[in-house]
Amino acid sequence: MTATPDAVIDPFAITTRGLTEPHPGRAAMRAAGPIVRVQAPAGGPVWIITDDVLAREALVHPRIVKDPAFAPADWEPRLAGLEPAAAVQPSLTTLDGPAHTRLRQAHAPLFTARRMSGYAERIAAIAGSLLAGAAGESGETVDLTADFTARFPLTVICDLLGVPLDRVDQAIAACRRMYSANPEEVGMAMAAFADLAAAALEEGRHGLAVELRDRVPDEITRSQLHYLLFTLIYAGQLTTDPSLGFLLARFFGEDHAAADGTAAEDLVRDTLREHVPAPFTLWRFTSAEIDLAGLRLPARSPILIDIQGINIDPRRSSGPDLTFGAGPHYCTGAHLAQLELRVVVDVIRADFPHARLAVPYAELLQTDFGGIQGSRLTALPVRLRG
Repeated sequence: MTATPDAVIDPFAITTRGLTEPHPGRAAMRAAGPIVRVQAPAGGPVWIITDDVLAREALVHPRIVKDPAFAPADWEPRLAGLEPAAAVQPSLTTLDGPAHTRLRQAHAPLFTARRMSGYAERIAAIAGSLLAGAAGESGETVDLTADFTARFPLTVICDLLGVPLDRVDQAIAACRRMYSANPEEVGMAMAAFADLAAAALEEGRHGLAVELRDRVPDEITRSQLHYLLFTLIYAGQLTTDPSLGFLLARFFGEDHAAADGTAAEDLVRDTLREHVPAPFTLWRFTSAEIDLAGLRLPARSPILIDIQGINIDPRRSSGPDLTFGAGPHYCTGAHLAQLELRVVVDVIRADFPHARLAVPYAELLQTDFGGIQGSRLTALPVRLRG
């Protein structure tokens, strides 16, 4: 068996760099080989896949699973950022096999491209209202990452699920608490999410939360349903918030997309490919010893796929990127996320034609939070009213 090369960088390190600066580790990991080994924050080795073909093989491998029950036995779940095991808390991000298929069949019809397109006008109205409220006076500078990039996707997902919109501030506060290293803060966030889920399921509500309740397998309990709704709310912010920042930076900045009429669909696709919402997949683990790319990996080996590095690999053949994954765990909310981003571009073009960056594009900074959490702009100062 081939020895695994060690990565020369720490992909879990928190760093800040210019928006135009390439990530210092992507090319280095790719050069080290199709699969490299690094040290995990929770201890022990992690294998990171850097090759497109191998990544797609791993994403459908029957012995590479999502269930945290197969994480290394000595990992501390909070430090590793693990969800509860699938047996305790079934979810789309922890189940595998037939159980995952059944739960996905409950979710998928609610988030098809056709179903989401029916909400386009409502999403545009939300975007227009929030941007108008944030715009300030003519010539005034506002930081769109301070509130808008989080409030917009959370307002949209709350509206779709049926969470009363006077609860959006509660959702924002809960999402921010999820970033805390304090377990009590995270516990408060989870309690708030459960409260939001319960509100969406109250008698007389008519959102997607009620539809999902009526579609999930019979064995799903009320508290487990609340967790499923939490994952939709939190993922809606966690991914779309940073993506929206990068999209608007490109729209206003270097590419001059605001002026040259670049199609919103093309701008969204290119932004998501280069600034993926999650630079790595969520944790996967070997459920038994496997051979992968000439390596023998023992059971309970943690695996990540370098989505961002693969997406921008100049050697990658044309075709679908890995922004939203591939295989049975392809992101259920992909159509909604892309629609939200396209709508914001269209609304700004129509309602704020003179909007511009308040600083040079090259001065914008991004923070890499390390591991699966991804990057986001530190600030996005713009003049929406010219």
